[in-house]
Formats: sequence, C-alpha cells, structure tokens
Amino acid sequence: MRFLQAVPIGRLLLSLGLSLSPAASAWAQSGTLQVPAQKTPEAPPKPPAAAPRQPVQQVAPGHAQAAKHPPVVQAHGPTHGQKPTAAQAKAGAKPASTTATKTDAPAAPAAVPVPVPATPAEPTPAKPVEAEKPGKLPVPRFAALRFDEVNLRVGPGPRYPIDWVYKRRDLPVEIEREFDIWRLIRAPDGARGWVGAASLTGRRTFIVTGGEATMRREANDASAAVAILEPGVIGRIRSCAAAAEWCRVQAGDYRGYLKRSQFWGTKPGEAVTP
Repeated sequence: MRFLQAVPIGRLLLSLGLSLSPAASAWAQSGTLQVPAQKTPEAPPKPPAAAPRQPVQQVAPGHAQAAKHPPVVQAHGPTHGQKPTAAQAKAGAKPASTTATKTDAPAAPAAVPVPVPATPAEPTPAKPVEAEKPGKLPVPRFAALRFDEVNLRVGPGPRYPIDWVYKRRDLPVEIEREFDIWRLIRAPDGARGWVGAASLTGRRTFIVTGGEATMRREANDASAAVAILEPGVIGRIRSCAAAAEWCRVQAGDYRGYLKRSQFWGTKPGEAVTP
C-alpha cells in the first residue's frame, strides 16, 4: 500500500493557486494560527445624575419679581385735615379751631343760634346716599369718605362753621354719633366733626399707620411679599375673619393679606364680610 507523503498545508494551498491571508500564511508555515485578541466592548457611559429639584414658589401673574423685590406703594393724597379757607371760616359764627381734636358738639342744632352765612350754605340732601336711618346700624362703626373734599363741621347742620376739610376720598372714618342725617365722625388723625350721611359710604377701607406694612400672599409672616405699603396708603378691606390677626385687603392693583396691627379701619376682632 502506498502512502501519501505529508505536504504542508501552506504548500498544498499554494500549489492549488489559493492565496492566504498573512495570518493564515504564518499559521501554515508554523502550524499555529494566531488569532488577534478581540477588544472587549466598552460599557456605555452612565447618564449624569439628575440635579435635585428645588421647590419653586408660585408667583401671581404680573408680579414675577415680587418675592425678591416687592413693589413699594406710596400714599397719593393728603390724609390729614386741613383748615378751611377764609370764606369757609366765615360761613359760621364760631371761628375756626386751632386744635386737631374737638369735643363733641351739641346733639340738637336748635340750642345754638343760627347766623346768616356769608357764603351759600351746602344743600341738605333729601335722601342720604348711605341709605341708613338712625338706630338701624350699630354705633360706633366704620365708614369711608365718599368724595375728594368733605367738610367737618362743629355741629350737625349746614349752617355750623367748618372746622376741618378732608381731601382724600376713601379715607376710613369711625362714626361715633348720629343726629338725623348727620354723623359725628372721628378721622384717623384724631379730629372729630359732623358730616352729612351723603358724604359717607359703607365701603370698608383702611389706612396704613406707623411704619411700612408688608402685604403678603398668604396670612402668615413666612409667605412671599406682594407689596410694601408706605404709611398713609389707603386701600380696600376685602374680608376679615372674627378675631383673626390678618385681613384680606387690596391696595391699587395688589391683593394680599395685612395684619390688623399695621392699619386703621377695623375694631379689634371685628369680622368684615365682602
């Protein structure tokens, strides 16, 4: 039996006209095939950890910067009484007073002589705009000036001399007494005088007293500031719960909560409804 002579595989393939790759040719010569090492695929990079989310404080539209820099609301009108002009002072027999706080005038005008006024007397309204009658509403109570100019007289009648002139509509006042269609009021500066019921409105307003007052979005000291109200600012009281420390108020375009201790216009613990 004839045996085939062992021929290296490389030579056999070359003899057959087949080409080899460099790696296969090296294996054919040495009898060992060297396989290049395979690279281990790199793991995909981990996404960066999400940044911790901080709570975002909601700010009302139009006041995006209120939390950091609340706007300052300034008083835009006189809040103290002014002395009447010479013509107004001559309208009655009694000269104008020089003190801010007055004592109560007589309840009935018949007890005082009626002089002839030097200027035309103010017309007595046939029907008060306030639409109230003595004894129907509690006394004392708060109201507000209806007009930009209201005369405070020393007695309940148009022929009594004018003691003070207030030129600030919506100024809160406290009604202390009633006589017919006349009301004895006390102003925030302490002055007292009689005005016609038509000069008052039942709208509840406030005036900032003392230092600056911070209006807040909620009824607590930690809430965001809506606006800073300077002394003398007058606004609207929206509501006050009975015995509550805070009241819901409005000053211009700003709405929020204000402490009772920062303004004048309610009795202690009084409930004010819209």
